[in-house]
Amino acid sequence: MIGYYNYTMFLTYISLVSASLGIVIALTGGGHPYIGMCFLLLCGLCDAFDGKVARLKKDRSVTEKKFGIQVDSLSDIVAFGVLPICIGAALMRTSEALQKIQSGTAGMFFTVLLFAIMTLYTLMALIRLAYFNVTEEERQNTEEGARKYYLGLPVTSAAIIFPTVLLINYLCLKFKNVDLAPIYFVILGVTALAFVLKFQLKKPGLKAILAMIAFGAVEGIIMIIAYANFGR
Repeated sequence: MIGYYNYTMFLTYISLVSASLGIVIALTGGGHPYIGMCFLLLCGLCDAFDGKVARLKKDRSVTEKKFGIQVDSLSDIVAFGVLPICIGAALMRTSEALQKIQSGTAGMFFTVLLFAIMTLYTLMALIRLAYFNVTEEERQNTEEGARKYYLGLPVTSAAIIFPTVLLINYLCLKFKNVDLAPIYFVILGVTALAFVLKFQLKKPGLKAILAMIAFGAVEGIIMIIAYANFGR
């Protein structure tokens, strides 16, 4: 078979499977954004360690390294470029605030606007990942080890940003009966632009990664409990 199937690729493949399941569940009639978000969190967990696991293998060939870069970005566009907008589509179906907006006098305009934002998000994620692939290959020809800074916001940040937005929305619904689902699309648009803006962002260290994982785990547990008890 073509391709590589050793342990350096397993987390990337698991992330893609998780993203695919999240997309299908979010888009089906009985799907819910909370469940889709749990799959996004799992994708983020896999991404946090896939590069570190890959670098444990010291005898990787040049072709294997290039394959790893390509397959990682291809997986990321599904997990962090497509899954978040599918969760947005699920919100459009389940959020009372979004349904009111879409059924109002300017409903068609707002529906087109929401779809435009989702399309922009995926496009910007694609452009960023393609740019990263080119520059990362050039960097590896001259430098050893992992990069220390990102240029622009990495697409993998979606695994922290959107679960947090959804968690805040849930808490507002639960305790204030306020539906902030439209804010999800505002953040979606802002994040899309941040993907391609030129600014340096320091790559998080191990402690920061572990803190984000712990925070994500708490978010995931709350999402599961919320869906099990309230279904909203």
